[in-house]
Formats: sequence, structure tokens, C-alpha cells
Amino acid sequence: MTWIFSPERVDTPDATALRRDYFGDVAGRYYGRVLSEDEYDDEMIAEGLELLAPPAGEFLVGRYEGEAAACGGLVLLDAERAELTRVFVRHAFRGRGGADLLVDGLEQAARALGARRTVLNTRLDLVEARALYARHGYREIPAYCSGPYMEVWYGKEL
Repeated sequence: MTWIFSPERVDTPDATALRRDYFGDVAGRYYGRVLSEDEYDDEMIAEGLELLAPPAGEFLVGRYEGEAAACGGLVLLDAERAELTRVFVRHAFRGRGGADLLVDGLEQAARALGARRTVLNTRLDLVEARALYARHGYREIPAYCSGPYMEVWYGKEL
């Protein structure tokens, strides 16, 4: 039972399916129900994708026993900071250590791109994500960006 994480273009079928599942999960939690396919569109799912590729960033896909099961992105905000985004493990694969490996992989990718600090934003209701970040040494920081679904910001020195 092994995980393999590797950089992947955001437009591959596996990466696209994972991003759709991510948005379905986080938006569904926000609205308190499963969203229908027509409630989130390709424009939402594609927002900011050009930044998730070198030299501005990276996108990792995690496979568990060969099946696409997790993803996460990284965007350089400036010469020193990289933002983690779209960090997601499909529900069927949770509890198998993939989330910890994903965060480790994203932090390694941030270092490789020259970042000395990672930051992220999330919502208060995403308790599993917040616990994951705290477990990896992330601490609350002042807001570094704003948006309608941002309630708490975290940072970590690499």
C-alpha cells in the first residue's frame, strides 16, 4: 500500500478530475449539501491554473496503488513566499497517510522554487484541513489576501 506523488500538468484527465472533486467537496460543505454538476463550472475550476506550473508554481497528483487520489498546488507569491492551494485527498483515500505526504511534497516543491515560507488560507469549517496544517507546524498569521471564502490564514517558515 503505497503513495506516489509527482508533479503533473493541471489539465491532465486525473488532475482535472481531482480539481473537480476538490471544488465539489469544499463548495458542498459551504452550502451544506452535495452540489450538482451544473452548480460549479469549468471557469471556477480553471481559476488561476496558469500559476500552478513552473516557474510560478507546481501541481502535485498523488496516486494510491496507481489510482489518482490526492492533489495540491503551490503558487509563488513573491521571491520568498509560496502559497499552498487546492490541497485535497479524496474521501475514499483518507486515513491512509496521504495528506501528510502531500503537504511534505508541497513544502519540498516550495523549497525547490526558492521559497523560504509557505502560506495558505482556508475556512473555519474545514476542520480536517486546519488540523493537518497545525500538525505540520502551520500557525495563524495576519491575512495576506482577501476573498469571500477566506476566514483564517496560516504560515510556516521552511
